[in-house]
Order: sequence, then C-alpha cells, then structure tokens
Amino acid sequence: MIKSPEASQSAWRAMTPDITPLLDIIFIVLVFLLLTANIPLQSLEVDLPKTDSEALSTVQDNKSMTINMMAGSPAWALQGEQYEDWDSFKPVLEGNLEALKKAELMLASDSTVTVDNMMKLLAFLQEHEIQATQILMEQEK
Repeated sequence: MIKSPEASQSAWRAMTPDITPLLDIIFIVLVFLLLTANIPLQSLEVDLPKTDSEALSTVQDNKSMTINMMAGSPAWALQGEQYEDWDSFKPVLEGNLEALKKAELMLASDSTVTVDNMMKLLAFLQEHEIQATQILMEQEK
C-alpha cells in the first residue's frame, strides 16, 4: 500500500531551500578560478660556456651581409662600402649575388628613406630570389 507523506514531512520540505543551483554556481566559479590562476613558471639556471668574443664576431661576419639605405648622399651601402646612387650600386649587388644568396641578409634603413628606394631594392632581391632575413628600421625619437 502506498502511503501519503505526512503533513509534518511535507511542511519540512517546503521550508528547506533547494541548494542544487547554488552548488552548480560554486562549482563553475571554482573551475573558473582554477583555470585563471597564475601558475608560477619554473626555470632552470644554466651556466653557458665562456667563449672568445673575437671568434664569435668572425663567425657572424661570414654568415651575414648588410645593405644600408640612407637618406641623402651616399644613399646605399653594402657591408659599410658606400655608393652614391642606384646605378652605381646595382652592379655591385649583381657581382655579389652568390654571396647574397648564401648569407643572412639584413636590410638597414634610415627612417627618412623614400619608398621608391626601398621598392627598388626589394624588387631586385625578388627578381634574383634572395630572401631578406631581417629588415631593420631606425626608430623615430
């Protein structure tokens, strides 16, 4: 036989709040806080071997070449050697094509260099399939 709940039990259930939604909210907040907490990064100190700075500079000089673009005259430079205009600079680039292709090429430009000078150089590099690894620009002060 099925018994009906007594009056005292039903009154007690009516007065007790349902805390299931509250537990759901607490769980969601707990998960959010765990996911957004800053976890300290662990680091390991490594002692690097000491090397001769001259040996490093000679290795780097053999692997990289720098093309400078400057405002005014001289307007171009390759590895510090300056050239007045594009017509005198282009044959020098053509003479160093193999070295330019093998080296890491850095393009250093003055912030006031005109766009057409930059485009001439980039078009030359693209035409000869030379990839520039770094383009350096002087930061405005």
